Amino acid sequence: MRESARPFAPGQLLRALADLVVPLECGGCATPGTPWCAACAAHLLDVPRPVDPRVRIGAPVWAHGPYRDPLRSALIGVKERHRRDLVDPLAAALARSLVTLARWGELPDAGHLVLVPAPTRTLAARRRGGDPVSAYSRGAARRLGPGADVAALLRTAPWVRDSAGLSASARRANLRGSIHLRRTPDLPADAAVVLVDDVLTTGATAAESVRVLATAGIRVDLVLVLAAAG
Repeated sequence: MRESARPFAPGQLLRALADLVVPLECGGCATPGTPWCAACAAHLLDVPRPVDPRVRIGAPVWAHGPYRDPLRSALIGVKERHRRDLVDPLAAALARSLVTLARWGELPDAGHLVLVPAPTRTLAARRRGGDPVSAYSRGAARRLGPGADVAALLRTAPWVRDSAGLSASARRANLRGSIHLRRTPDLPADAAVVLVDDVLTTGATAAESVRVLATAGIRVDLVLVLAAAG
């Protein structure tokens, strides 16, 4: 007698069908069968490194790592391929870097830590199903505990063009006057403020963000990006 097929467990059928449409693979190295493999996870255990951007920013700049695989592939996966499952490991990497920088004395000994996501163009965020930088920041803050908060204070004007392919000076000119405060800041008096971004190329976005925050009386203690290009 032919043995009857074993029924799918709850949720197993949906996962199997999803894998037929979009095969499950590691977001860092494309290893099949896992969203994030052990080798790529180990790669993100690296310590942060200082960055010397081409544009003067006005605050120390650190990166969790260089803009190369597997970090590069993971960031592109979130931005362009809607791989929201990769937000969690990237947020964890961000949180580890913040803990390391605090241990090294690169962050002031403050009662609160406020993460300010660098602004993303509204159309780009809508196309990506949300702002990845804010998602990384929220994930990192959850891991750091009740003393850490996220303040989405910055927005980008709708007329600003995509900076991809522009030189450092052209990026700076493109962004000048294009970043604004969303609301009047109300931060704890003893807060350490960190500007967070996913990728730093020339530093133009960070520089304009730091300048705008300074006009509101907010001093950025440190800029932290997940990856530094170049």
